[in-house]
Amino acid sequence: MARSTPVKKAWRSLTWLLVIIIGLTGINAAGILWGEGASWAPKLALDLEGGTQIVLAPQLESGQTVTQEQLDQAVSIIRQRIDASGVAEAEIATQGAQNIIVSLPGVPDQATLDRLESSAKLEFRPVLFTDVAASAEAGPTETPAPEDGTDDDAEGGESATPEPTLNATPTASPTDASDPNWITEQLFDDFTNFDCETLDATGANVAPEEEPLITCDDTDEYKFILGPVEVRGANIADASHGLAVNSQGVTTGQWAVNMSFDSEGAEQFGEVTRRLITLEGVRNQFAIVLDGRVITAPTTNAAITDGKAEITGNFTQDSAKTLADQLKFGALPIGFEVQSRDVISATLGETQLSSGIIAGLIGLVLVVIYSLFQYRLLGTVTIASLIVAGVLTYLVIAIMSWRMGFRLSLAGVAGLIVAIGFTADSFIVYFERIRDELRDGKSLVGAVEAGWKRALRTILAAKGVNLLSAVVLFVLAIGNVRGFALTLGVTVVIDVLIVILFTHPMLQLLAKTRFFENGHPLSGLDPHALGAVYRGRAQFRAPVSKSPKLVGASREAARRQTIAERKAAEAAAKSSSNASSKGKKS
Repeated sequence: MARSTPVKKAWRSLTWLLVIIIGLTGINAAGILWGEGASWAPKLALDLEGGTQIVLAPQLESGQTVTQEQLDQAVSIIRQRIDASGVAEAEIATQGAQNIIVSLPGVPDQATLDRLESSAKLEFRPVLFTDVAASAEAGPTETPAPEDGTDDDAEGGESATPEPTLNATPTASPTDASDPNWITEQLFDDFTNFDCETLDATGANVAPEEEPLITCDDTDEYKFILGPVEVRGANIADASHGLAVNSQGVTTGQWAVNMSFDSEGAEQFGEVTRRLITLEGVRNQFAIVLDGRVITAPTTNAAITDGKAEITGNFTQDSAKTLADQLKFGALPIGFEVQSRDVISATLGETQLSSGIIAGLIGLVLVVIYSLFQYRLLGTVTIASLIVAGVLTYLVIAIMSWRMGFRLSLAGVAGLIVAIGFTADSFIVYFERIRDELRDGKSLVGAVEAGWKRALRTILAAKGVNLLSAVVLFVLAIGNVRGFALTLGVTVVIDVLIVILFTHPMLQLLAKTRFFENGHPLSGLDPHALGAVYRGRAQFRAPVSKSPKLVGASREAARRQTIAERKAAEAAAKSSSNASSKGKKS
C-alpha cells in the first residue's frame, strides 16, 4: 500500500533530522581525529574547572599615577582582546587601585597569553634610522625601504653590547617628527651599541611620547631610531584583515590589514603621510609600535587623507588577524607588565556541577511524570523529543567548545536546565491543540494536521520572544551571564527544530496506528475522555451518557466546556425542566 502524504512528509522530516545528527557527530569526530582541541566532552569554564590567573601591574613614568578611568578603559580593552582570541567565560577585574586580574579558564594556549601579556600601549612613530641588529659591532648601515610597500622583516644575528641610556636632546631644533636633527651624537652612539636583548629593561614601553625612541622589532632582528609619537593607538576606530585587492577590484592573493581612524586620527595620519611620501629611504616608513616594540614599519606609497589605511606584506591569514586584533584592541591607555601568573582551582568545583546536574535530572523526571500523568502514552513523545533535543544540544555545545572556544559554566548549565521547561512547553501547546480538534469531532489524523497548523504559529511566536530575550541578554551582559544567554538561545533554536522535524512527524506516524487512531483510553487522545461535545458552529452534541463507563468522560466534558457550551447546556437543562413541569401539571 502506498504511503499517504502526511506519512511521506513524516519520514522525510525524520530523515533530515537523522542527517543533521550524523553530520554534527561527524564534524566533532573529524575534529577529534584530525583537528586540535576537539573533544566529545564540552570544555568547562573557570567556575567549574579552574584555570590561570594573571596579575597585570601598570608600568608608569616617575611621578605618574593611574586613574580609575584608565583602569576601567584597560579592563574593557583587555576583555575585547580576549573575546577576539576565542576564549570564553574569562573574568577580568581590578585589584586595589592599580592592578588588573585576568582569570582564564583551563590552560590557555601560548598565542592567547602572548596577546594578553604583550599587547599594551600602541603608537605610531616615523622611522629615522634602522639597521640589522647583528651589525651593531661593525657600525650601522642604512637599510633601504622595501620596494613593494610591505613591512620590514629582516634576518640577522645577535650582538652582545652594554645596555644603553637614552639621550634625545637634539643639537638643532627639529622641524617635525621625521627631522634627522633628532639624532644626536649621543643618541647615535647609544643606537650603535644597542642590544635588542636588553630592550625590556630600557623601559621602551613607557618612553616619553615627545622624544625619539631606540627600539627593535618583535623578532629582535632589526633595531630602529624612531621619531616622536604622531598618532596614538586610541585614535584607531577599527581594524580588520582580508585579501588585498588592486585598483580594478581583483584580489591579489595577499593578506592585508585594514585600519580606519577616527576624525582626529584621520587628520593626523593624513598630515604624516603627506610628509612621508616626499621622503626617501627608511624615512619614508611609519612604524607601528606596540608595547615599545615595532610590530611593523610599512612604507608610505601615497598620502592617506580619508582615514583608511592598508598594510600589506608577507602576512598569513593568522598573522594578519593577529595584527588586526592588536591594532583594534591593543591601545591601552597605559602599559602593563605581568606581575604574576598562577594556576587557580575551580571556584565552585565538581560538587556544584554535580548539584546542577542533579537539579536538571530532577526537573527532567518531574516533566516526564507530568507528561505521563497528563497525556498517558502520548507523553512518551515528549520524553523521546527531550532525549533527541538533549543529543543535539550536547553535540552543538561540544562543537562550539572546539570551534568557538565556548566553555560551559554553572550559569550555562542553568540555561540548559531552564530549557527543559521551555522545550516541554512546545509539546504541551501542540498536544492541547490536537485535543481541541478532537473535541471538535475530527478524526485523529485530521486533528494532528489541523492542530499542527494552529500550534506552529503559537510555538514560533513564543520561541521568537525567548530567542530575542537571549540575544539581548547576550549582547548587553558580560561574564557568566552571557554563557546563560548563549545556551538558552541555542536550546530555543534546537527546540523549534525538534518540534518540526521530530515531534510533529512522530504524531503523524502514531495517528496511523490502531492504538492511537481508535482512541484507546491510555493513548491520551480518547475523544470520549476529552469530552468531545462540540459538533459544529452553534451545534452541540447531546449530553454525555451517565453510564458508569462514561462517568469519567462526563466529568472531563464538563471541565472542558467553553462558556458558550455551558450556557447552551444550562438553557437545554432549563428547557427540559420547564417541559417536565408542564407535563406534570397537565
